[in-house]
Amino acid sequence: MSTKILLQAFQPVEILFFRFVMGFILLWITNPHRLPFKSWKQELTFAGAGLTGMTLYYLMENIALTYSQASNVGVIVSIAPVFTAITARIFLKEEGKLQPAFFIGCVIALIGISIISFSGTTMHLNPIGDILSIGAAMVWSFYAVLSKKMGAFGYSVIQTTRRTFFYGILFMIPALYFFDFKWDLYRFSTPAYIFNIFYLGLGASAICFVTWNLAVRILGAIKTSVYIYLAPVVTAVASVIVLHEKITFLSGLGIVLVLGGLLLSEQKKKLFPIRGRKHTENVVE
Repeated sequence: MSTKILLQAFQPVEILFFRFVMGFILLWITNPHRLPFKSWKQELTFAGAGLTGMTLYYLMENIALTYSQASNVGVIVSIAPVFTAITARIFLKEEGKLQPAFFIGCVIALIGISIISFSGTTMHLNPIGDILSIGAAMVWSFYAVLSKKMGAFGYSVIQTTRRTFFYGILFMIPALYFFDFKWDLYRFSTPAYIFNIFYLGLGASAICFVTWNLAVRILGAIKTSVYIYLAPVVTAVASVIVLHEKITFLSGLGIVLVLGGLLLSEQKKKLFPIRGRKHTENVVE
């Protein structure tokens, strides 16, 4: 929503640049200790995370918002956990084998997200915006895997996040000229714009990326990505608390489906085990 507001006066790449520069400064103030160079392999991991999780993901999402409705983009980007599960299965063998319950739960959660997002609105498809949104979801899956690899380096989560921000900003520089970037800081004199850029830079960038990377270290790439489904639920609940809006029947149904799909996707065992020798032996024991 903040991005949609800022798009009234800023180009997508301008929003992207300003928010991550602000996030980088905050992370540097929080932990100013320099992250030492150890190997090119590590640096390539940091650079890949900055390219996928910051530059490509947000640039594609922001551009998609100029073509499609925010509700469309939000729902399509929510398929990221499915792509993350596939990517993690290929590159992170320790993430384990995916069960049918995971994909069934994802479908149920996506239906719930769609109900919440499109409740009271009409869905308008736009090929360019929708393709960019799908691409953003795919790119995010690679960032999730790289986040897991960064966690194994043993550095502070703030230091690793700051390093990825550095590379993300570095990769944005060519796009600044390609998309006609303008400094024009006078635009921030509008309260709505300065508030929303601060929210994106300090909250949605610095704090969120640190907590995300910490969660990936603890839970793993797949399980952490699944919790993306909770974003529309949190938004709906916050609108009741802050804006005193009422939850409609459709919104309530969507919330139930999201939570149910989330719980189902977290199932580690098969719902319907195949009867066989191994199963029989376990029963006997």
